[in-house]
Amino acid sequence: MGEWSNGLFGCFGDCGTCIITYFLPCITAGKNAEAVGEGCCLYGFLSLLGPIGIWSRAKIRGKVRESKGVDGDFCMDCLLHWFCGLCALVQEARELKGSGGQAQSMVRE
Repeated sequence: MGEWSNGLFGCFGDCGTCIITYFLPCITAGKNAEAVGEGCCLYGFLSLLGPIGIWSRAKIRGKVRESKGVDGDFCMDCLLHWFCGLCALVQEARELKGSGGQAQSMVRE
């Protein structure tokens, strides 16, 4: 297993995502969910609901970790989204965009 290619506090490496996440975190949460095959609107909405939001964002972070081969566990994902939620969302979004900065397309069956 590996590590994140972008640091938790490397938000300013992608200022556009950072600004969108700061003002409308539900959009970034929804896009992250969609990138791992979950419902964009559902997880975008759930991300706004306090403890349910923390749980839903942690669940998506787990899927991002799994798809990218990153070490971690659900408990740590919950803690990150509780204390550093915006930074965690940006980190996940940057990881999903990949090294070239372009979002990787997913084939749906």
